[in-house]
Amino acid sequence: MAAAKRKPKAKSKKSAAKKSPVRKKSKALKKAPARKPAAKRAAPKRKPAARTAPRPRPAAPQVAPRGPRAGEVRVGIVSHYYGHLGVAAVRLEVALSVGDTIRVLGHTSDFRQRVDSMQVEHQPVSQAVGGDEIGLKVVEHARENDVVYRVPG
Repeated sequence: MAAAKRKPKAKSKKSAAKKSPVRKKSKALKKAPARKPAAKRAAPKRKPAARTAPRPRPAAPQVAPRGPRAGEVRVGIVSHYYGHLGVAAVRLEVALSVGDTIRVLGHTSDFRQRVDSMQVEHQPVSQAVGGDEIGLKVVEHARENDVVYRVPG
């Protein structure tokens, strides 16, 4: 008997859908041969420069000393500052009157002004004595523990 030739199986459409498409391999790119890093050369040796005479420094600007000036009398200390009102609460050590010129001096404060408005217990007064706690309208920001001086004049 003669061997019967087998017929190739017909490809079904279902199996073609299941198989993923075959990708062709791309040709490998040739890489350039790695270069050796260039040898580092030693820096040329320098001779040390001859020392020159030091330059004289400019004189520091003259700044006024941060303390009471001649003739100023310590009046009191700021115990509180009300920023929304621009009022400093001052605990007096000596008498103070409306019309006196004062200087408020602190770590970041240093300004002079004339006393225009002063209150004791929310009542306007023209004069206050040592030991009183007064409210004093100030022109700049005063901080707690700033010292208040009466300026002669």
